[in-house]
Amino acid sequence: MGIAGRLVDRQLGLTEPPAAYVTDENLRVPMSDGVELLATLYRPPGPLRPRPTVLSRTPYGRDGLGSIIGTLLARRGFQVLMQSTRGTFGSGGQFRPFLHERADGLDTLAWLREQEWSDGRVSTVGPSYVGHTQWAIAPYADPGLVSMNADITASEFTSTFYPGGAPGLLNLANWVNQIGRQERIGAVTGFLATPILSRRKQRAVTALPLQAADVAIAGAPVVFWRDFIEHADSPGEFWGPAEHDGFDPARMPPVSMVTGWWDLFLDRQLVDFTALQRGGATARITIGPWTHGDRGSLATTAHEMINWLRRHLHGEPDDGRAPVRVYVQHADRWTDLPSWPPPDAEATDWHLAPAGRLTTDGPGARGEVDRFVYDPADPTPAVGGPMLQPPSKQHDNRGTEAREDVLVYTGPVLETDLDLLGDVSAVIYVRTDGGHGDVFVRLCDVEPDGRSLNITDGMHRLVPEAEAVAPDGTVAVRIPLSPTGYRVRAGHRLRVQVAAAAFPRFARNHGTGERVATATSGRRIAYEIRHGADHPSHVTLPHHP
Repeated sequence: MGIAGRLVDRQLGLTEPPAAYVTDENLRVPMSDGVELLATLYRPPGPLRPRPTVLSRTPYGRDGLGSIIGTLLARRGFQVLMQSTRGTFGSGGQFRPFLHERADGLDTLAWLREQEWSDGRVSTVGPSYVGHTQWAIAPYADPGLVSMNADITASEFTSTFYPGGAPGLLNLANWVNQIGRQERIGAVTGFLATPILSRRKQRAVTALPLQAADVAIAGAPVVFWRDFIEHADSPGEFWGPAEHDGFDPARMPPVSMVTGWWDLFLDRQLVDFTALQRGGATARITIGPWTHGDRGSLATTAHEMINWLRRHLHGEPDDGRAPVRVYVQHADRWTDLPSWPPPDAEATDWHLAPAGRLTTDGPGARGEVDRFVYDPADPTPAVGGPMLQPPSKQHDNRGTEAREDVLVYTGPVLETDLDLLGDVSAVIYVRTDGGHGDVFVRLCDVEPDGRSLNITDGMHRLVPEAEAVAPDGTVAVRIPLSPTGYRVRAGHRLRVQVAAAAFPRFARNHGTGERVATATSGRRIAYEIRHGADHPSHVTLPHHP
């Protein structure tokens, strides 16, 4: 790792001379049920003595990504234990994502603190799933952790698996492809998108039923896919034990987070951050113009991780930065804030209006309604957004907006720049002819040349027996769109789309109430989107001065 380590340091802008380190390979960590998990210890050379330890538990292997993190920190003088989670890369047991991480993590923490090279102080690091393994132990650790670096992750994943109740099909298919193939082709290679794999995944998620799509994607059954799809109709019952969002902020260690406006975990991560901050915990977050694991985010992630560990494990002084640092897209500037949401943000309601207008003048006349028909055999396609693999981020939406199953509402030309910074939401009054259906709402930036670029969006799956239905059959659907930091420039216009699908990002609604895993047919759904004084459908946008 000598030459490779120096190349990594150069790419990340780390200029200080690296420290020497040695590794102790294939340490066996016993779990309470007799399973042994393998780990690698990175430590300073010489005799063993008690030191603070950085713990990272990963399903992606101790080589590759795990080795990069381990050596990156070891070259900065930290002692690091890198562990392969249950059922991955030589560790015993079966990998059932999320379900074993609390018990295995706490067993690992207890074992670590008993070793002669540990002084009992433990911090944790790692992104994505590796971040979730931190959340699985931090609220329960006794003694507590010293600090956490929980990047592009969240305390619970259910709301990201099934946003608004609709299964996040394509993102989960991408992850199934990665974890289902990584030990055959390598963890890093499993993340790469190729035309052949993209076509294979597209065919797999388009074919019905969905329950066997894992074989079409990864070439073999993947237990996580079966868990994800079989429990799509009542996910909370199955995934509840793997959720850790009920934490007590007073028991949490100092937490540093890095994420991106186009990260699929952004919504939930900001909920976690807000709960920590309001509960009195030490927390800070950085949000950049990035997707999940974006190469552009790596330098920031590395610097934040190293500085946070130095502060909390080595006692270096606080750097004094604000708790919230965000990048405002298309303004090309970073902004520091004391909290989230921004305390000085002003909320404005933009109402759906007749003739496809979007206005701040308030709701119009009573009885306004727009109609369309959704066909599950030809679901409205997804364009861009917070995707694990390309195409992600922003794309031109005009092709989708031209479809007959998409309603479009466009605002006036802006006379001045409009900085959107904060939480975004929508209230849409909808009626379907059978009670079933999805409501997808997207906010777009319409450029002077007509290009319509997505800014943020949200989804809600109607469940007839769970909705509050008015006497006229209308449901007031309240949809949180993903938070954003975005400048809509003068001369541009705002646009809101309302549709019944964003496929294959989200699994299609069959309109029949059949189980997601086994449904093979569907029925068309007639939609009424109501707006006006009696049904004031609108989006609420945060304006930052």
